[in-house]
Amino acid sequence: MASLTIAVAAIVATSWLASQSTSQTISQQIGQSLSDDKSVYDELLGYAATHRDWSGVQPVIAARAAKLNRRITLMTGNREVIVDSTAGPALATARPSATVDPLSVDLGLSGRTERIDPRIIGPYRLTPAEQRGMRATLEASLECLRHFGSDGQIVTGPHNRPKLVITEVGKPEYTCRLLPEATRSETRALNSLRKLIATCATENYDEVWVAPDLTVRVLDTARGTFDPARSARAAGCLEKARRTQLEPYTAPPALLFVTDPADPTARPGFPLTRQNLIRTGTTTAVVLILAVLVTIVVGGRLVRPLRALAEAARRPAVNQRVPVTTRDEIGYLATALNELAERREQSEQQRQAMVSDVAHELRNPLTNRSWLEAVQDGLATVDGPLLTLLHDETVHLQHIVDDLRDLAAADAGSLRMHPEPLHVADAIEQVVEAHRPNATAAGVRLATDVAGDPVVVADPLRLRQLVGNLLSNAIRHSRLGGTVTVRTAAGVGRLDLAVADTGAGIAPDDLPKVFDRFWRADESRNRATGGSGLGLPIARKIAEAHGGGLTVESTPGAGTTFTATLMYEPVHQGAQP
Repeated sequence: MASLTIAVAAIVATSWLASQSTSQTISQQIGQSLSDDKSVYDELLGYAATHRDWSGVQPVIAARAAKLNRRITLMTGNREVIVDSTAGPALATARPSATVDPLSVDLGLSGRTERIDPRIIGPYRLTPAEQRGMRATLEASLECLRHFGSDGQIVTGPHNRPKLVITEVGKPEYTCRLLPEATRSETRALNSLRKLIATCATENYDEVWVAPDLTVRVLDTARGTFDPARSARAAGCLEKARRTQLEPYTAPPALLFVTDPADPTARPGFPLTRQNLIRTGTTTAVVLILAVLVTIVVGGRLVRPLRALAEAARRPAVNQRVPVTTRDEIGYLATALNELAERREQSEQQRQAMVSDVAHELRNPLTNRSWLEAVQDGLATVDGPLLTLLHDETVHLQHIVDDLRDLAAADAGSLRMHPEPLHVADAIEQVVEAHRPNATAAGVRLATDVAGDPVVVADPLRLRQLVGNLLSNAIRHSRLGGTVTVRTAAGVGRLDLAVADTGAGIAPDDLPKVFDRFWRADESRNRATGGSGLGLPIARKIAEAHGGGLTVESTPGAGTTFTATLMYEPVHQGAQP
């Protein structure tokens, strides 16, 4: 998660910073390109507004193309070249940058609000005297406005005619004249415009009024007032009428192409400048350096607990515990190492206990060596009781060795099993009869409760060994006059075999220990109850080797029941045990 977080953060940060820097750069360069196109368009639009044709535009285009290092071409609507700044491939499939028409201005490219270029003068050209008189009139009106607390500004309006625009309105009402009357030169042009508007709006020429600021009104002669509805309809014809009137004074529409001199069909490219490349590279390098530093810091924090775990693993004799401070993979590893150390300690304790128990169990049989030395030295005679003692101790020693061998084979997974079909009742009866003399000597009654005569698949010798170990254990721990019962219950592929006694039982705290090797309930270790302390562990291993297990239930003062479960493949019909 730490590595993924660092990688994702670095990639996202680099991508975001690079995209922001690149987007800003591209936006700047696109804006610069659009600004260049707009400047070309505006310059040619002004030329078309003040000239009747394109015959003298070549120097203008050449100068602009050299400044921008672009190819500038003007063509008619039929794609006939009017003027071209540079000879190059044909522009038959190229897309024009704009259409230069002062009577239909591209508002989006020019940023203006009027469709007709105000620089078109046409028939409205004023004489120098008319211009001076109109300027004087407007300056007088401006002084009048300021006298009333208002203010204004003289600007250029349509047809290059100056006009007064109010910029600040004072509290007193003013009575100043803001619009100069039409001059003689303008009157003729305005009358011509009135005729065009009247024809378009189907109005009487005498009822149509057009002011010098191009305000259109229609007079209702019956009422002697201007009709708003008719005035609005006539005003809708103003733009069309102006185009008709001004068309002879402007250059015809032309297609404008601002292209790459090498490939006119390609869209304008925006290669990053050296400064932008350096800025993008620097940003990426900074992010990567930060990512490397964070990775080193986080990696160091991750490695420290791993080193502590490695040091703990190198000191197995110390059994050092590693503190678990996190719940991630390192925490899981520390927990596993602590569990391993704990199991190692338990194994070592069990090994030491087993060595001690084996030494204790072998001590008594081996002490008979003193009797043999006494006989050898002539200090004792070999009689019946001595031979019986030596024989019993030798049998006990052989029993311990055999049990240890079986346990070692079971631990190594090499406990040999030879399963075959057999009658459970016969096998149990043989074991019970073999232990009956010991039971009689101990004053214990043996009983069997075998359900039917089931045939199971098991190792006969190991099955008898399992039952024998459980019987020996039950007889040793039964009271005088008690009863030991062997019960069986067979199912499909399953045999449950229980040995129950009526002894003193086992304390609840001691139940988990009954299958420990060499463990006995009598802590004095005087072998008052006999046995090697290996019978129950061996019985459990035999049950597990048959695919089952061995469990114990005990009630103090009432007795104990050991239940072995053996799993086997069901015997086919007709099989003979």
